[in-house]
Parts: sequence; structure tokens; C-alpha cells
Amino acid sequence: MYFALTDEQCALGEAVRDYLADQFDRSAVRAVFEDPGGTGIPAQLWKAMGEQGWLAVCVPEEYDGLGLGLVDAQVVARAFGAGVVPGPWLPTVLAGEALGLAGSDAQKAALLPAVASGALVATVALRGPTGRYDPSGVRVGADEGGRLTGSALPVDYAEAAEIIVVAALEPGAGVGLYLVEPGLPGVQVTGLESYDGSVRTASVVLDGVPGQRLPGSSTGVFVELLDRGAVLTAGDLVGLAREALTRTVAYACDRVQFGRAVGSFQALKHHLADLHVAVTMSEHAVLYAAHALDAGLADRRLAVAVAKSKASQTARDVTAAMIQYHGGIGYTWEHDAHFFYKRAKREAYSYGDPIEHRDRVAALTITSDRG
Repeated sequence: MYFALTDEQCALGEAVRDYLADQFDRSAVRAVFEDPGGTGIPAQLWKAMGEQGWLAVCVPEEYDGLGLGLVDAQVVARAFGAGVVPGPWLPTVLAGEALGLAGSDAQKAALLPAVASGALVATVALRGPTGRYDPSGVRVGADEGGRLTGSALPVDYAEAAEIIVVAALEPGAGVGLYLVEPGLPGVQVTGLESYDGSVRTASVVLDGVPGQRLPGSSTGVFVELLDRGAVLTAGDLVGLAREALTRTVAYACDRVQFGRAVGSFQALKHHLADLHVAVTMSEHAVLYAAHALDAGLADRRLAVAVAKSKASQTARDVTAAMIQYHGGIGYTWEHDAHFFYKRAKREAYSYGDPIEHRDRVAALTITSDRG
């Protein structure tokens, strides 16, 4: 079967990349990195995300969205990864996905148009400290009255969010999703330091806070939301891996030692070729996983686990090679290489690290013969 992006999807990715090259280049990224006390949300870029429809990709048309799917959304995620773009695009899109999967008609009508336009900054709080990205990692509990107590971290852009979708263990032992306003009494949001300056994270502690339950939520919906987050994070990772590799190959062709371009040395070019294969395989894995979730295929959870584990490992390998092959300049603050490496290192652990996802691959594919 031939499977590739459509012309429209390719055009979407090109439009995002063109905007970033023209309006938000690496110097703008550096300004966010070097302002750790700031919100991490460039106002003009966030406005463009709303105006260009990048936040509306997965929002249904009846709520002012584009009514597309994860395949389209991962196109945007790839472009953002390549640009090392800061801002709460991913957590806001995931909050919209939670509403779409489990929200009431009234909740969708009240919030999804604002998500699509960028009028609302939202985020998701789906695991507790050191918890896994599965139901066992939830550290918030809900009582019979819907009051939430517990903690979640890291929560991206919690300090700037106007609404948080919180996962909570319910009295029946299932996982429910609740809307929480950060300004309510009993909500404590504390910013966290991060080596990746392209994001702002925080811890969220709840003490008897009333939450508005998404009525369609369940453990199954929670798991699907995690899978969607994993695919979009993997899309970001393959985008930054491809850009890091492209820049490294270009540098290897320009840098000369002993009268020859270093890229002509056999050891170097063979390693770069291996990295190219790894990035290509990761790109295809992410694309298929997004399609599998959109189409509700039987192997979607396996596809997500393969994509996230492969993308995480590949991005770390490529960005480490980027630093090494740029020589002394690659280790400096002034060079862009650390932007890519730090983002890859952080996102490798977001929505399940490679070990978690390889465990899932094993659980889904290996059966014991007790015959």
C-alpha cells in the first residue's frame, strides 16, 4: 500500500515552515531561552497560531475548527519541532482533544471555539510526580462530589493556562477527566526549572478543588488522550531530528580538515547515513500511528508505542551527533545545537519514555505459549 501525505497536508507543513522562517527564526527562539522568567509564549506567534488555524486542526467544524485529524496535526508538530518553537500549542490542542473525546455539548460549545482561535490557553495534567504515563501514574483523586485532591507534574504552561484538564482517580477505580480553573481556591501552581528553555512547566497541587467532570471520560478515553499526546510529541521529535540532521550534513560538507570536507570521511558519512535511515523510519512510524488513531485501527496502541519509542531514541541520537560533529562550536551557548538537544532530551520522557513504550510493544506482541 502506498501511504503518504496529501498535497494539502504538504502545503500545510510548508506554510508553517515558511511563516516560522520569516516571522519566528532562531533568534526569536533564543530570546525565549534567555528569558527564563518570562511566560514562554511569544504574543505574536501565539496570535498567528490562532489566525492560521494551527490550533484548530483537530477541532470539529461546528465549533469553528478545521475538522481534520492527527495526521494533519502531526504535520504542524513536525514543523514546530524543526523550528524548536516555544508556546502551549501541544497542551492546548490536547485539552481540545479531551473536550472532543469526552466533553458535553455545552462544554464543547463554550470552550472549543476559544481553543481553535487561540483565545484560550489550556493545558493537561495527566500524571503525578515520577508517575508513568498510564492510569497507575495518576496522583489526583476525585471524591463523590467531584472535588479533586492530589498533585500533577510536570504540567506545561500551567502558570499561563486559563483552564486545566486534570486526570483523577475516581471512587470506582476508573480515571475521569475534569476541568479546573487555576484561579480557584485550593489550586497551587508552582513554576519549575527546566533545562529546555523552549517550554515552561509547573507543578499543580489541588486541595479539595471542585472540578467540572467531562461526562464522557473514562479510563479508555484517558488512555487514548495519552496516545494522542504521544503521537504529537513524536511528531515534534522527528521534525527536530530531521532539521538537526539536515544542518549537520550541511556543516559536514562545508567544514574542511586535511584538505577535504569532513563529510567525505567514511566513518562520518556512514554514521550520518545510518541516522538518515533512522529518521526516515521514525517519520513513517509517526505518520502511521497518527493514521491508526484517526482510523481507529486495531493496532493503534502498538503503532503509538513503536512511533514514540523510535522517535525519542532517534532524536536523542541525532541531536547528540549534531553537537559532536559541529566540533568545538557545537558545545557553545552561542550555537543553536543545544536548542535541539535539550528539547529532544525533554520530549523523550514526555508521554512515555522509550522504555515504557518498549514495554508496551512487548506486552502487545509477545504471548506466552502455555500449551
